[in-house]
Amino acid sequence: MFDFSVPVDRHGTWCTQWDYVADRFGAADLLPFTISDMDFPTAPVILNALALRLSHGVLGYSRWNNDEFIGAIVHWYQKRFNAVVDPQSVVYGPSVIYMVSQLIRLWSAPGDGVLIHTPAYDAFYKAIEGNQRQVVSAPLQKTDAGWLCDMAALEKQLAQPNCKIMLLCSPQNPTGKVWTRAELETMADLCERYGVRVISDEIHMDMVWEGHQHTPWSEVGRSAWALLSSGSKSFNIPALTGAYGLINHASDRQAYLGILKGQDGLSSPAVLSLVAHIAAYEEGDAWLAALRSYLQDNLRYIADTLNREFAQLNWQPPQSTYLAWIDLRPLGLDDKALQKALIEQQKVAIMPGYTYGEEGKGFIRLNAGCPRVKLEEGVKRLVAAIKSLQ
Repeated sequence: MFDFSVPVDRHGTWCTQWDYVADRFGAADLLPFTISDMDFPTAPVILNALALRLSHGVLGYSRWNNDEFIGAIVHWYQKRFNAVVDPQSVVYGPSVIYMVSQLIRLWSAPGDGVLIHTPAYDAFYKAIEGNQRQVVSAPLQKTDAGWLCDMAALEKQLAQPNCKIMLLCSPQNPTGKVWTRAELETMADLCERYGVRVISDEIHMDMVWEGHQHTPWSEVGRSAWALLSSGSKSFNIPALTGAYGLINHASDRQAYLGILKGQDGLSSPAVLSLVAHIAAYEEGDAWLAALRSYLQDNLRYIADTLNREFAQLNWQPPQSTYLAWIDLRPLGLDDKALQKALIEQQKVAIMPGYTYGEEGKGFIRLNAGCPRVKLEEGVKRLVAAIKSLQ
């Protein structure tokens, strides 16, 4: 029913990944596998809903706190995760990272520590340091069984008096780790014990692959917490802006909404984002199922190709996300030399692992959210760049 194999030319659409690749990589003529959006049109049910809304013709001020938007979120969590969402707990925001930043300011003071599991999404470092807070790093450990968190070491960090917030990425970006319910419950207990508030970014929650199960933080959270998400990754609609959150304490919700409306003047949402979310969460299941199958095939293609060319990598697809977090350390490559070969020789842009912190050195992050023909070309160029350094 849905064909994800047809390339779409995104040039000239003010596209961050294609039109502005030079901002990060220094050259404009690169084949990009970078920022985590996808090169696919969004679901037809969303496009149809947007067209219907636009046909009305009036695009005036609106409200996010309506039965259709809230109901769609409640429905989605019940259907996908068998999770019960309190409609009163739902809040709106223009983006997940905006909401992260506001809650960091609300729940901590300049100089306080915010714990993140590393390697970490680069926007987390910016949100913490840009708000004059301190990054408290909890390194994940790569094992044959996957990425693990040392809970004893984590407890010592959470017990530090200046550690006020744990900023969780669930599923984890860039590693693709899916937290087990037992891991989440252990972290919830520790955060409650030491009075650490939790912000859980769950924007990749719909991209968890077979054999793994996403557990929303709302199912395990003990003390003060906020779960933040959006349909933007799952349905490729980040340009519409718009996100939402679940905040368990009424006083925290009111404080956040007071900032949203009174301080930042953002009480009127992006109405097309509301329309898109409602259509996605009420009618987008079939499209998402087909997309998930295509993305998993893409990840298997990367694994098959890299392991055929470099058997010592034994790279396996991640537990979640369409972001291939590839450990190249067995090849003994220099990160800077690899980037130079990728950019200058192969004309391809792939995110270097050190973007995500010290623990990311020796890795690359390749966005597989694209038609196979593009992915094949990108992986071919990656292989050629690696071989040029051997």
